[in-house]
Amino acid sequence: MCTAVTYRTKDFYFGRTLDYEFSYGDEVTIAPRNFPFPFRHKQTMTRHYAIIGMAHVAGGYPLYYDAINEKGLCIAGLNFVGNARYHEKRSERNNVAQFELIPELLGQCATVKEAKALIKSILFVNTPFSEMLPPAALHWLIADRKEAITLECVKEGVMIYDNPVGVLTNNPPFPEQLFSLNDYMHLSTKSPKNNFSKGLRLSAYSKGMGALGLPGDLSSRSRFVKAAFVKMNSVSDDSESESVNQFFHILGAVDQPRGCCDLGEGKYETTIYTSCCNADKGIYYYTTYENHQITAIRLHREDLEGSALVRYPLIRGEQIRLQNQ
Repeated sequence: MCTAVTYRTKDFYFGRTLDYEFSYGDEVTIAPRNFPFPFRHKQTMTRHYAIIGMAHVAGGYPLYYDAINEKGLCIAGLNFVGNARYHEKRSERNNVAQFELIPELLGQCATVKEAKALIKSILFVNTPFSEMLPPAALHWLIADRKEAITLECVKEGVMIYDNPVGVLTNNPPFPEQLFSLNDYMHLSTKSPKNNFSKGLRLSAYSKGMGALGLPGDLSSRSRFVKAAFVKMNSVSDDSESESVNQFFHILGAVDQPRGCCDLGEGKYETTIYTSCCNADKGIYYYTTYENHQITAIRLHREDLEGSALVRYPLIRGEQIRLQNQ
C-alpha cells in the first residue's frame, strides 16, 4: 500500500511512500543517457533522457518504483491489486511490459502531454520480468510542473484521468478515490461554527476541530482523503529546505508504523521509504523507516553521458545527532 503526491512552491516536487512488509533491496539508481534498456518485444533503447529513482536492480536491470527524468517528468507505480489488467502481445502493436513502462515514458518524454500521446500507442502486455518476478498489478501517477494524470490499465481498457489533486493511493480505481472527496467537503482548517442548532450554545473546545471527520486509518481510500486534505492546505515558503521539509510532513500524515497493519505470521506493513524529488533540479531525497534523516542524491552531479548504472544503497540505520557530548 502506498501514497504518491505532487507539491509545488517555487520548484516542483514529486514523491511517494512505499508501504510493504519487506524490501527487495531498494537503491536510488541513476540510468545515464547511454545506459541500454533492453525491451522484451522491441529494440533496445540505447539513448534516452537521464533517469533517477528508487529501484530494485535485478540482473543489471533497474526495476523502478518511482523516478524522474532530467526534463522534470515524474512517475510512480502503486499497487492496484484486483483491478489491473494486461494483455498478450500482438505483433502489430507497441508491446510494453509493466516493468518497462517507466523507462519507456521517462526515456522519451519530457512532459505529461508527450507521455499521454505515447501511452495511446502502447499495448500493456503481461510479460513477467522473470519466474520470480511476475507482472505487478499497478496504476501510475504521472506528473510534471504543469499537470498530473493517473494511468490505469483495467478490463475496460487503458484509462488516462486528469488528476487535479495530484494524489494517488491504491484501490479503488481513481475516479472513485476522487469522488470520495465529496464526503469531506465540510472539512476546514479553521475552527467550526455552530450549525447544529441555534437553540444550543455549542463552541469549539480545541484547536483543529474544523477537520473533525478527517480519516485517520491506514486504508487506501482514507489515505487518499487525508493526503489530499493535508497537501491541498499545506503552507511553506519557496526555499528548498522548507519545501522539502513540508513535503515530508505531507507524506508523514499517512506514514505506517510497524504493528498497526498486521498481515499475520509476524508480518507488518510499514513505510519502507518515503521519497521527495525536486523535479526541476533533479534531486532525489529520501528517508527510510529506520532512518528519518533526509538523504539527497543529485542527478546532475553524475556523468549523464555514461552507460553504466549509478547505484546508491539506502542508508537505513537511524542517524541521531548528539547535541551534548
